[in-house]
Amino acid sequence: MAMRQTPLTCSGHTRPVVDLAFSGITPYGYFLISACKDGKPMLRQGDTGDWIGTFLGHKGAVWGATLNKDATKAATAAADFTAKVWDAVSGDELITLAHKHIVKSVDFTQDSDYLLTGGQDKLLRIYDLSKPEAEPQVISGHTSGIKKALWSSDDKQILSADDKTVRLWDRNTMTEVQALNVAMSVSSMEYVPEGQILVITYGKTIAFHSAETLEQIKSFEAPATINSASLHPEKECLVAGGEDFKLYKYDYNTGEELESYKGHFGPIHCVRFSPDGELYASGSEDGTLRLWQTTVGKTYGLWKCVVPEEENAEAAKARTTLPGTAEEELEDLASENSDSMYSSTPMRWNWLGVVCKRTEYPKKKKDK
Repeated sequence: MAMRQTPLTCSGHTRPVVDLAFSGITPYGYFLISACKDGKPMLRQGDTGDWIGTFLGHKGAVWGATLNKDATKAATAAADFTAKVWDAVSGDELITLAHKHIVKSVDFTQDSDYLLTGGQDKLLRIYDLSKPEAEPQVISGHTSGIKKALWSSDDKQILSADDKTVRLWDRNTMTEVQALNVAMSVSSMEYVPEGQILVITYGKTIAFHSAETLEQIKSFEAPATINSASLHPEKECLVAGGEDFKLYKYDYNTGEELESYKGHFGPIHCVRFSPDGELYASGSEDGTLRLWQTTVGKTYGLWKCVVPEEENAEAAKARTTLPGTAEEELEDLASENSDSMYSSTPMRWNWLGVVCKRTEYPKKKKDK
């Protein structure tokens, strides 16, 4: 019998979580940023979900968020007609980029020198972050609001999606190379550099295309409308979530459903694998992020595999739990894990002006 998933739930947002992204693996671990309709994107430690800080400055819902590879910069896209670039170490706002309509998507080049944005005004913009006052390069051609825009092919090309069309652009000539029309509204798009794979979801379909030609590689049909999907870095499996509150895990090669379970208390808007593939994160209408193990039962982050010693090897049933049975034990573990991490990392922040070394789990009142 398969072991049961025990997710880590990350609270703090007050409205639906609509986008999330991981950084690359840095000498200090990896990090996770979330975009929310509450207008307050949050930065967390990627493997534990520990809150690090909240980026304050937007005056409307935040629809998109991303981190650069080494997690030194963050970018956010919002309904206040701006995209912002942040110092992800100090939490300071660095640049505000004014737009003429709602901004939905932001993406850094690999060297973090340029930022790509897309939104409701149907235009792609490329900003040189060393010259933020300069006018951006603009690419037109979409016929409806842009939902996602991503660099691809070592930043030589751009992938963008509007309502029912995915387009591939050449960065140098600023011209369209190829277009892909789909039957229903595109709900998400993910670019996987290893293998040049583009993951697109629309309706109940999870489709995989070549990022270089937009030719379809394969597609799967899910039981419910899917809002987001993510491919494992090793391309072993994929996860997807959508309108039925469930998370689905499929074998990428065969299409076999490996797992399905209720993931949240509302529709799931976004899912992403961590850069090491050990976990995946989901964000939902219920205002929470949850972290899930790719291999249930493996000791990783705050998860420990517990095997009862009194049972023999054949009968022992491994179960994955958060260590300890009391909240105090969970709190101690989070503190121990985070303190050791932050003792060797660059200074990060919280908005009380105090270095955030651990997630503040609520303490349980003890009976006198």
